[in-house]
Amino acid sequence: MWWYAARRILQTIPVILGSTLLIYALVFLRPGDPIRAIFGDKPVSDAVIEQVRAQYNFDQPFLVQWLLFLKGAITLDFGQSFTGRDVSDLVAEAFPVTIKLALMALVIEAVLGIIAGTIAGLRKGKLFDSTMLVTSLLVIAVPIFVFGFVMQLIFGVKLGWFPPTVGGNTSFYNLLLPAIVLALVSFAYIVRLTRTSVAGNLTADHVRTARAKGLSEGVVVRRHVLRNSLIPTVTFLGADLGALMAGAIVTEGIFNIPGIGNLAFNAIKRGETPTIVSVVTIMVLVYVLTSLIVDLLYAWLDPRIRYA
Repeated sequence: MWWYAARRILQTIPVILGSTLLIYALVFLRPGDPIRAIFGDKPVSDAVIEQVRAQYNFDQPFLVQWLLFLKGAITLDFGQSFTGRDVSDLVAEAFPVTIKLALMALVIEAVLGIIAGTIAGLRKGKLFDSTMLVTSLLVIAVPIFVFGFVMQLIFGVKLGWFPPTVGGNTSFYNLLLPAIVLALVSFAYIVRLTRTSVAGNLTADHVRTARAKGLSEGVVVRRHVLRNSLIPTVTFLGADLGALMAGAIVTEGIFNIPGIGNLAFNAIKRGETPTIVSVVTIMVLVYVLTSLIVDLLYAWLDPRIRYA
């Protein structure tokens, strides 16, 4: 298994190289001159503009810019933003906030989604099952920014249960409402995945054999139904951590959260290539790491799975 993990880690190298190259290409093809956008309508000489362009390596060809970024990334030097601050410092400040928000959302959707999906699967065709199917479909159909504004208005402004905006106070309580909003869509998918898998495993041969041996229904559900049913759910959760961090751009914008989503959004508007590529590189690493953990969890969830 350790050899398998090492091989997966080595496979991340071309993934990171390819993703950073693609993002660099997209930003390079972006219309407009980001250096002139820094100064806006201020009268600036061409010499000053060329000096700033050289400072950020924008005077170099596309591939040279990318290679210079990779050279600095090896030593965790991602360059400077247009505000003059080191990108590594900006990421170090924003990344923990987004990780905290994403992990809170992940726990909420995993716990509530697995519980609701398991109950719905065990009661297939009954009222609770039908209610969960209709509710999850409605949640999937409504865009997340609609939920964000509605819940912010109801629970933040009208009822006053939560602060309507987070700002610099990123405590657990202040991030709870944004985490619930961020978890809603994934919660609906987890409910449907778990429900379908549980309902299918209830009629599996190994479950019938366990019941024939006289095991109690609770033991059968815990050891033989739920454990095997969690494989597709765990797969979804592993990929969803990276998706939650990317989706946090909308949620962080609605609730004014100083996370990596806001950092990426502002960098895209200004055309800050080092900041954008640094954020994307971190996202890729999160995706790869969570995928590796999910692969290793398969052997624990299903004893039939072995790695050569």
